[in-house]
Amino acid sequence: MSNFKELYNKEITNSLMDEYKYKSIMEVPKLEKIVINMGVGEAAHDSKFIEAAVKDLELIAGQKPVVTKARKSIAGFKLREGQTIGAKVTLRGENMYNFMEKLIKIVLPRVRDFHGVSKTAFDGKGNYTLGLKEQTIFPEIDFDNCLKIRGMDVVFVTTAKTNKEAQSLLAAFGMPFRK
Repeated sequence: MSNFKELYNKEITNSLMDEYKYKSIMEVPKLEKIVINMGVGEAAHDSKFIEAAVKDLELIAGQKPVVTKARKSIAGFKLREGQTIGAKVTLRGENMYNFMEKLIKIVLPRVRDFHGVSKTAFDGKGNYTLGLKEQTIFPEIDFDNCLKIRGMDVVFVTTAKTNKEAQSLLAAFGMPFRK
C-alpha cells in the first residue's frame, strides 16, 4: 500500500472531518483520479513526435497512454478532424497515489526557481490543474534521449464540492501552494 493512501486513510480524513464538520466519513473529499495530458501539435506532420510523447508519458506514469485525436476541424490551426494531437494517461488507485507522492516529494522540488504552485488553478468544482513546462524534470526522462522538450497538464480530480475543500485536501497531502 502506498504511503499517501495510508496517510489519507489515517490522518487526512480525520483532519478534514474536524475542519469542515462533516457528519459522515463518506462526505470527506478524496482524490478520484489524476489525468496527465501532453499536447503534441507537431504530430500532425510527423508521427515520431507522438511516439516520443507516448514513450515519455509511459515512463512518467508507469502506464500506457491513450493517443488523443482532434474532435473537429479548425482551419486556423491547420487541424483536421481525427488528426492525432496528443496523449493522455488516467491514473487511479495505487498508481495515482504513487505518482502524486513522486510529484510532490521528488519532481516539484527539482523545478528551477520554484516558489510553490498557484492557488488559483481550481475550476470551481474542486478539481485542480497543474501545468508543467517540461517533462525533463521527471527523473525517469533522460535529457539526452529527449526528442523535444514539451509541457504537460496534470489534473487532480477530487470529490470535493468547493475549491476550498479541494485545496485543503491537496495541502494535506503536502502540495506546496504559494504563500
